[in-house]
Amino acid sequence: MISFHSEIPFQITAPKQTADWLSSIITQESYNEGEVSIVFCDDEFLHKLNVEFLDHDTLTDVISFDYSVGKEIHGEIFISIERVRENAGDFNQTFEAELSRVMAHGVLHYCGYKDKSTSQTATMRSKEEFYLQQQGY
Repeated sequence: MISFHSEIPFQITAPKQTADWLSSIITQESYNEGEVSIVFCDDEFLHKLNVEFLDHDTLTDVISFDYSVGKEIHGEIFISIERVRENAGDFNQTFEAELSRVMAHGVLHYCGYKDKSTSQTATMRSKEEFYLQQQGY
């Protein structure tokens, strides 16, 4: 089950449609859906998590905590709405498209995709684009 939560005054526009789309990514990647929580927050909240758990003193748009067991996906995805808005402008994307991208990005990490090297990042971007097209972006 995919659920949405917020640490700030923010609500996703189409939660059922978005959850169904994210579930389809998990299925298409040959994984089983467990419990996935997506938490919307601000830069300050996400920065604290980044420092405390990853020892990175930087702003970021998304952090995924993976609790998966084998092929069953479980985890928490924290998304800074402030970063998503800024990145949407920087990348000339709509806010909705960029938000969808970071949600897909978090789910793809649970499906085994990494983004530490240039080739891993290229594969991750390709997968993001593939699934964004399914969403109509």
